[in-house]
This record gives sequence, structure tokens and C-alpha cells, in this order.
Amino acid sequence: MSHDHAHPTIQNKPMSRRTMMKALAASSVAVGAGSALLGGTAASAAPPSGVPGSAAGHGGQRLVPTNRIGIQMFTVRDKVASEGFRAVFEELGSIGYSEIEFAGYNQGTGDISIAEIRALLDDNGLGAVGSHVNLTPDNIDAEIEKALALGMPYLGQGGPITRGTTKAEWQQAAQTWGAMGEKARAAGLGLYIHNHSGEFAFTSDDPSTRVYDLLWDELAGTNVTFELDVYWAYVGQYRYPGFEPEDYVLADPSRFRLLHLKDGKINEESDNGYDIIEFGAGDLPYQRFLSAIKPMRGRRYGMYEQDNAASVAEPGYELNSLGNAARSYEAISTLRGKRGNER
Repeated sequence: MSHDHAHPTIQNKPMSRRTMMKALAASSVAVGAGSALLGGTAASAAPPSGVPGSAAGHGGQRLVPTNRIGIQMFTVRDKVASEGFRAVFEELGSIGYSEIEFAGYNQGTGDISIAEIRALLDDNGLGAVGSHVNLTPDNIDAEIEKALALGMPYLGQGGPITRGTTKAEWQQAAQTWGAMGEKARAAGLGLYIHNHSGEFAFTSDDPSTRVYDLLWDELAGTNVTFELDVYWAYVGQYRYPGFEPEDYVLADPSRFRLLHLKDGKINEESDNGYDIIEFGAGDLPYQRFLSAIKPMRGRRYGMYEQDNAASVAEPGYELNSLGNAARSYEAISTLRGKRGNER
């Protein structure tokens, strides 16, 4: 199964908002990485340079309950390809992850059935919360059946729902997804779309229409919700300013069942304004963001994702996507909101 997780090609542009980026870095609150840095690290090692310490673990309410911390399998696709789902699920379960979001159902492992994947999930105490697959009216019925067999509550797509750029093309795509959403509803599933930065751009024929706002309006009242990729939302804010990512969640929390907890480090030389990095080592204001949208109770999930986990490691750590996953779990699990008397 192919997985449309490609990130948009971004053209070079002037770095005209450096002041904004520096202000964002100054306003963000450090995320606690914890002292137990797991997964391929030396037991006695101190947190690497740039990774916050464990101080944020003290204080208020846990912002992401441990039974709501999941992982997008795209993060560890190299390990799935080389070691298989069984070994990777065992490691993820031992780290503490409770939920899995698939990036397709193969990832280079060869032939494996949906029933076999479900058995491996059950054996390791993991739940499947959703999946990124390329959804069309032609395959929606088959994908719903797979989702039901895996016990998922939601089914989604990683790439944009259209490659078009005009207002009419995005509206047509939203209508198509609304119809697929009704099929999912009849099966007891929710359908969701995932963003990169391009969904925060403006339509090519109407510079006053932000794509995400168009989708927000067109999909209102349907069975299609949003998976906010927080990193790409902040990249979208950098490239197409004029919104705050948390404002969408606050406008209607019920329309966000999953969040991608992906961190980014400010890089003024990057067209994105940030580089993807393991959770807790970046500059995105996660404590502020998660505190604003309230703790993730109920059926809302925080899914760690790091697109480059196999090729990027913090200083002092070997390249190991599962090591990144372990340290990121620790950082997410120790993240606390401020106590009532703190400002």
C-alpha cells in the first residue's frame, strides 16, 4: 500500500520574518525531556545539547496523558523495513506508546496480512487509532474494511486531498471527501485529513481564501475531521502569516481527534523557518499550545512523528529512529501545564 506522505516542494524566498521567528523562540516554554533517555543511549549520558532538562516535569497537570501518546509509523519506517512489525511493536510497547497510526500496512516488510498485523498489535498491548492511506471513492470501501479489522476508530490520509490549487478544485475535493466520510460514518468510523504547510497557503485564483479556512467551512457538519500536524502548522504560519495554529482547535475541539506532535528547531536559513527534530529538542511552543487547547482527554490522541528520525540524532546519540522515539516519548510524557499560581 502506498503512503502519500510527501512534503510539498517549497520555492526559495526572502527571509523577511526573522524577527518574528526570534520572538517565537523567546516566548516558547521549554519542553521537559526527562532524565531517563531511552533507546540506544548510554545509561549515564546527560541530555544532549539543546534538549531541555526535566524541570518541566514538575508542576501542573500532564498535558498529554500517557494512554493518549501514540506514534505515526512513518517515523520508524526504516526499522519496520529491516526488522518487521513484530520487533518494532515490541520496542514501541516497551517504551510506553499505547497507540499506533499506520503509514500504510507494508512499509517494506513484504507480504503481511491485516489479520497478522492486528494480532501483533494485540500481543503488544497496542491499539490502532488511524492510518495514512491514499483514499479515493474507488478504494474507500476496501480501506474501511481494513480499518475495521484493525480496530481503528479513524481513517485518514497523509498527503493533500487534491493536487489542485484553485478554489474550485479544493471545494470539489472537500465534497468528495464529505461523501466518503458518510460511508465511513455508516461503518462507525471517522475520516480525517492531515496538513502540511500548503494547506495554510491561499488559493491560486483567490488570494483572500486560505485553503485551511476553505476546508474548515466546506467540511463543517460532515464526518470529516482534521489531524493537525503542529509542526507544519507553524511552518504554515511562518510562510503564510495571519493565524495562530491553536485558534483552529479552540474554535471547535471536536473537529480535532488526532494531533501530530512533531517538533521543529528554528533555522532562519530554511525556507520552512524550522528543521524537523526529535520532540523536546526544538523551539515550538508546545507547553503554551497544549495548555491553550486543554489537556488531551477523551478520544483525542497525540501522535509523535519525526519524518527524519532515521537520519537525524541529537549530539551524543547514535542514529536510531527508535532511540529518537524513546526520548520523544519521555519528553511528551513529562510535559506539564502550569499550576494555577504560575504565569
